[in-house]
Amino acid sequence: MGSSPEVRAYFGEAYDKVAGFTALLREQGELRGLIGPREVDRLWERHILNSAAVVPYLPQGGVVADVGSGAGLPGVVVAMMRPAVEVYLIEPMERRTTWLQEVVDRFELANVQVKRGRAEEYHDAFEADAVTSRAVANLTKLARMSMPLLRHGGEMVVLKGRNVAQEVPGARKVLRSFKASEPEILAGTTVPGVEATTILRVRRG
Repeated sequence: MGSSPEVRAYFGEAYDKVAGFTALLREQGELRGLIGPREVDRLWERHILNSAAVVPYLPQGGVVADVGSGAGLPGVVVAMMRPAVEVYLIEPMERRTTWLQEVVDRFELANVQVKRGRAEEYHDAFEADAVTSRAVANLTKLARMSMPLLRHGGEMVVLKGRNVAQEVPGARKVLRSFKASEPEILAGTTVPGVEATTILRVRRG
């Protein structure tokens, strides 16, 4: 999968770094508690391409914060594909931030800052143009964590499960408190044969 012409073409100039990151994750991910044993053989389709699906919906420049970055999905993939974007990887667990910093150093990602802590600890620290995340929390909790990180007019663009529409009604009160736009549910497509990813986008007022 990862070496197919379609995948190479999709990632373009970022391919070598993305492939190197995937190989490192395959080698160390399970050992370091970043991915489960069943995920190792499906890293490209389940994790790397899944993460890459959010990139077309993110800004071309400015600051993107990845909340609960974990193994670096989607934040590291975003940073590799969008070198002109400043990417903040926000992660509370020390062993994961150690991994993230090793990845940043190894692949010379000059556009990345690793920030250890919970998203709430950074609510007044900066204003991002976009905030992303992957499988972190339900939409209500995610909005409370993510929306304060955004500048006015910035967007929360998150990778969610296919049933995300069911989370929207319960999150409306929180979203209204940020004068947010109506949430959009989008299809994140990458290469033929890989299932589209469900993405939710909402703008802070």
